[in-house]
This record gives sequence, structure tokens and C-alpha cells, in this order.
Amino acid sequence: MDPRRFLRSSALALVATGALLSGCTAGDSSPSPATSGGPGAGAGDARTAPSAALKPYYAQQLKWRDCGAEGFKCATLKAPLDYAKPAGESVELAVARKKATGPGDRIGSLHVNPGGPGGSAVEYLQAYAGIGYPAPVRARYDLVAMDPRGVARSEPIECLDGKGMDKHTQVDQTPDTQQEAARLVESLKGFAEGCKKRSGRVLPHVSTADAARDMDVLRAVLGDAKLSYVGASYGTFLGATYAELFPARTGRLVLDGAMDPALSARELNRDQTAGFETAFQSFARDCVKRKDCPLGTASVTDASDRLAEFFTDVDAKPVPTGTDRALGESLATTGVLTAMYDEAAWPQLRTALTGAMAGDGAALLGLADTYYERDPDGRYANLMFANAAVNCLDAPPAFTDPEQVTAAVPDFQQASPVFGRNFAWSALNCSYWPSPATGTPHRIEAKGAAPLLVVGTTRDPATPYKWSQSLASQLSSGTLLTYDGDGHTAYGRGSDCIDTAINTYLLEGTVPPDGKRCR
Repeated sequence: MDPRRFLRSSALALVATGALLSGCTAGDSSPSPATSGGPGAGAGDARTAPSAALKPYYAQQLKWRDCGAEGFKCATLKAPLDYAKPAGESVELAVARKKATGPGDRIGSLHVNPGGPGGSAVEYLQAYAGIGYPAPVRARYDLVAMDPRGVARSEPIECLDGKGMDKHTQVDQTPDTQQEAARLVESLKGFAEGCKKRSGRVLPHVSTADAARDMDVLRAVLGDAKLSYVGASYGTFLGATYAELFPARTGRLVLDGAMDPALSARELNRDQTAGFETAFQSFARDCVKRKDCPLGTASVTDASDRLAEFFTDVDAKPVPTGTDRALGESLATTGVLTAMYDEAAWPQLRTALTGAMAGDGAALLGLADTYYERDPDGRYANLMFANAAVNCLDAPPAFTDPEQVTAAVPDFQQASPVFGRNFAWSALNCSYWPSPATGTPHRIEAKGAAPLLVVGTTRDPATPYKWSQSLASQLSSGTLLTYDGDGHTAYGRGSDCIDTAINTYLLEGTVPPDGKRCR
């Protein structure tokens, strides 16, 4: 599996449309959002009016229509394919809205993004945010979502068909020989070539900076002077990028489960490896206290050893699943990691591991399929295609060849003895990408932006807590809110303390005391 994936929202994990996503991204390579001649030049920032070529986009009128979900309306927004050439081709982006329900005065539009990159914001809005966000927030905001370019309903990136993805996801990602390493490289190259062949027109134009500029067009079209926004996981990087590009147009931004834009792709991958190890240790501490723990009841160390032994066993001899796909090490690892995103999935993982260790891998395969958004008919959502496309544009690759990975494996294994080799080799995924990266890691300060709220969870596997600490310190107006707990992201996960602090910020504009901690 590619470790650079982030959950769009733990509220949907393992329940609705998928469990985890990912995305290690850096920033736009532009030295300054106001003066750059790089990607997006001409979009300007809040200190400049849109260029003449962009004005038609900012002045467009959305045509709202029913979209199959009660209370929601949908529309299509047009944006330039290439912001450096705004008079050229355009892309069509899917938008959904649920209007404020009242009572109370309407504040404006609240944009939501569940992460990924690759998570459908429209789907998230209709399946969760539009009905599950706290009632006072839904009462006073129009809730708005836009699938970012390349995602779901917005010019979706396509790479492989179902059979091709089945083959790709089963390739050994902990190669023990040069032949196995060569097969992994061949699979990664085939994936990248498939993306170029099927989606070459949009592939160079799906960066986070492009998506942030699209959000500003939508903000203007909706009539809002400033952007209010809740972004989870990768969505925090999207929100922070918006604040960097358009600080004076930035309103109330909640960045939940933050990424650190200053880290390289290798650093992000290594940190995430340690984050999943922390999450697994929490799972193991809980598991060994239970009679049904498939990893034994002796100790956390013993549980780790048993899981590592299980991975070795299925690498040598995959377990039947009752389908034409056997459960090898790659899919088994993905299944285990899927459950690390939310402690509510731990009982499911115990059951799945018990079955797999007894020779029935169906349940653990089911967890892996949830991760990849594979349906029972063998069709995959575009999640993993968009995920790679955005990641590989946003930052230079972590590694450029297998030799670099081999040299880095000990460092990754130090971060996680169980998962380290898998994460190190998975970080090779952007090495053969057909579109060169347009972003580079850098600090995001967003000077001039209104107060911004960064939320971090202390034992978050996918976005380690120290990333939230770092982003809050980088942002000139950042405030850190901490959830002392397990799982990925914090808003809407059961902490009244967290939810109250975020709701107060969204409704009144008042940030909690910097450093406030909740349990």
C-alpha cells in the first residue's frame, strides 16, 4: 500500500464509502502567491483583482439542480484547466450544497473537504457532513462541497481497469529478491503509464495549488467575501494552501488532522510509518487484554512479533479468501492498517485476523477492499488514481530508484519494526510518474489571514500529532487545539470538548486558548 494516504473523515471510516486515504503533499513551487509566474500566475491573491481572462470564471452563475439526495442541490463549476493559461481549455467541477436550515442568521457558506487526496467532498457532504455536522452549524451555514479536480465527479483521473488494479494491489511490496523488486517497479511503471494514457489531459493540472484556486472561484461565485472551511487530513493542506494564496480572503478555517507542508516526501512517509506504529501499539495494548485477541495475551511485544510472523507466513503462502484473489502480504498489511484509522474498527480487525490466521482471509481482504474502495463487482473508485496524481505533483518523489529504498529500509524499520519495510517500498510510487512535480516543501505562514484553528490528535496514525504542532506554529495566526486520544482526526468523533471549541469558532469566530487540550 502507499502510506501517503489520509482518511477523509473518521466519521465515515469503515461505514460508508471507504476508510482511508492519503496524501503527502508539499506546496506550490511559487515563491510568492502574489508575484509568481509559475503555475497559476494571473490568479492573483486578495490584494489583486482576477485577471481579465479569469473574470468570466469568477462571474459565472451556477445552475442548481436536484442531485438524488433530499435537501441537497448540485451544480457544475467551470475553472481553467491551466491557471497559467486561463484563456485556454476549462475543466468542469462538481459542486453540492445544503442550504442553512435555521434558526438564526445565516453566516455564509462553509466548505468541507474530507481529505485524500482523492476523497469525494460531494459524497462526504451528502453522506455525513450535511446530516452529521452539529445542528447549530448546519442551521447557520450553507454547507458546500466541491470534488477537487481529478476526483470523483470532477474530471476524474483514471489509470487501470478493475482487473488491472486487482493485480497491482497484490504485488509484493516488501521485495526479498531483485526479481521481486523488479516486479514491483514494473507494476508502478504500468500504473503511471495507465494514468498518462487515460487521463493525460488533466494529469499535469491536479495539484493542490490548482484545487485551492478553484475554491476561490467557487467562493466568489457563491457570493462570499471570505472562505469558511473545514478540512480533514489532506484537506488541511488544501486549506492551508488557500490561506497562503489568498490570506485576505481567508475566513474561519478548521484544519483537523494537519499535515506539515515543510517536510519532504521522504520525511512525511517516515513520520507516517511511526504514526501507524503508535496506533498499532494502542491496538495491541487493548487486544492483549481480551480473550479473543488473535495476537496472544502475553504482551504488546509478543503481539507485534506474532503479527510480523503472520505477514511472513502469508508472503510465503497466501491465504484463501473464497474468491479468485488470495490474501498475500500486501493485502493483509493494507487490511490491518485500515483498522488503525479508527479504534471503533478494532473489534473488526480482531475477528479478521483470527479468521486469516485460521486459513480464511475473506474478512481481512474485505478491510483492504474498503481501503481501496473496491466494490463487490470488482470496480474501483477513482480514489487511488487521484491520490497518486495529486501527491506526485505536489512534491518531488521520496525515492528515485530501488537502491535508495534499500538503503532507507533500516530507518523505516526503526520507526516501525512491523510496517517499516512496506512503507519504505511504497514510497517509491512517484518515482516513475509521467508529470513532473510542480510543488516543493516549504513553510506556510499565511501572513494576514484571520485566526486559523489547527486540530491535532495525539495518537493519530496517518497525520502524526507533531505535524499539527508544526503547522500551528508556522501559520502566523494559527492556534492549536489538541485531542488526547486515538484515531484519525478529532471533530465529530465523540469529544464534546473538541466539538464545542470548533463550533464556537465557526459560529462566533472565537478561537480556543492556544494549546487547549481535550480528552
